[in-house]
Amino acid sequence: MKQLERLIDRIISRVDINLREFSFDVDSYVRKVIPSIQFSKFYAFYGLTPYHPLHFRFSQSSLAGSYFLGKCSVDHSVLYKSDVRGDELKSKGDMFKFQDWDIFLHEDETIHIKDSYLIKSLVHNFSHDPENPEEFFIHNTVSTHFANIHGSPVEGCFLGPFSTVDLTTLHDCVIGTFSYLQVGELFHQMIEPGKIWIRNENAFDFSYQFSEEVLDKYIRFETGKSPRGLFMDFIDSRKGDFQRIFQVVDLKPYGSVASGAALSRYAVVKGKTRINENVLVAQRAFLENAWLGKGANAQENCYIIDSRLEGNNITAHGGKIIHGRLGEKVFVGFNAFLYGKRDCPLTIGKESIIMPHTVIDLDEPLDIPARHLIWGYIRNRWDLEKHTLSLKSFSEIQGEFSLGPMHFQGSGLDFVKAFKRRIEHILKANGAYFDGKKNRGHAQKDQDISFNTIQPYPKGRLKGIYPTIEIRA
Repeated sequence: MKQLERLIDRIISRVDINLREFSFDVDSYVRKVIPSIQFSKFYAFYGLTPYHPLHFRFSQSSLAGSYFLGKCSVDHSVLYKSDVRGDELKSKGDMFKFQDWDIFLHEDETIHIKDSYLIKSLVHNFSHDPENPEEFFIHNTVSTHFANIHGSPVEGCFLGPFSTVDLTTLHDCVIGTFSYLQVGELFHQMIEPGKIWIRNENAFDFSYQFSEEVLDKYIRFETGKSPRGLFMDFIDSRKGDFQRIFQVVDLKPYGSVASGAALSRYAVVKGKTRINENVLVAQRAFLENAWLGKGANAQENCYIIDSRLEGNNITAHGGKIIHGRLGEKVFVGFNAFLYGKRDCPLTIGKESIIMPHTVIDLDEPLDIPARHLIWGYIRNRWDLEKHTLSLKSFSEIQGEFSLGPMHFQGSGLDFVKAFKRRIEHILKANGAYFDGKKNRGHAQKDQDISFNTIQPYPKGRLKGIYPTIEIRA
């Protein structure tokens, strides 16, 4: 595996150079986190549909267990069980609107991953970078377990476990464990673990900081060790179910899936689960005794267990819902952890917004009213009082406002409107409003997807490396 070892050396040196002002040692975090034997054990795979452009190019890279959809070029990079989802790539001739500018695309947009190491990360291409409308780039970057790179070009960065960069362009930044950023553009900054930061420079700035005590309980990442904590324990206890679906080539499909719905062949479905009309269930989603009402979705790395979602619900990448009952159009943000228990169920009223990276881990039953904004760390009714406002009350904020460790500045109305626009975009893109003829989305386009596998070299100096290969339509 000498070639693979040299490739990892190359990537680490590139990232270290970019982060030299922080004296950040990437090597100590990732060198032995994944045993080298793992890179030759898994096939990579890609999706093929009539609706998504097909063009992949892999050059001297390792792609163990990773998934590709759309147009993607991977050069001198290591991807380990990562998903690269290019289902919203812009096309040649499109007009990309950014603020007051209309930007004409002269070429199809392509995801370009170069000199990067992505560990169990989700890449989704809905990019808003006006300076590179035809390339969604991930260069000289390391991302670790269950990080989300969502519409966010990154260069020279390190992303800690369960971190999310969302519609943000990053240059030479360190993003701490379980941090969430949606700030437009960021240069040369180190973001501490557990920081939730949403900013629109002309309208609002929302921030929240998890305590070290909470982070230590749920997710911690130390040099020379794999991530640990309740998040990892939760996922590791269910790894066996995913091993079965990835080891079997001809897997019998799950039974009843309603019309207009799509269920990935690489999702786990157990127990008494119901998938209704226009539901989208992505690869690596986990459903057990789950009711998904019309137009709901479960995105990559989501877990929905012993729960009922009434319809048009969004569970964003990495969201987890256990023993919950959610009304219509409830939004559950990236890597949110909603952990009700059989004797402490969680109920959330319709049209409420659960902010990204919210942790609700109940020690008593909890009923959250309709149309509320929820954030932070919640265990009971007392915690809820300091971590929620009705959308109406939040919309009335003008200027500075604080509630517990949450700080906000700007227009609450603009903040709420931005979230609602985002929710509508996701529902439309996913095909939640499909009526049998109009409003097709991912749930309809992915119904006939076929999967193709790619194998690495099985032995010798190239063991774990995938052959240089180009796949075109």
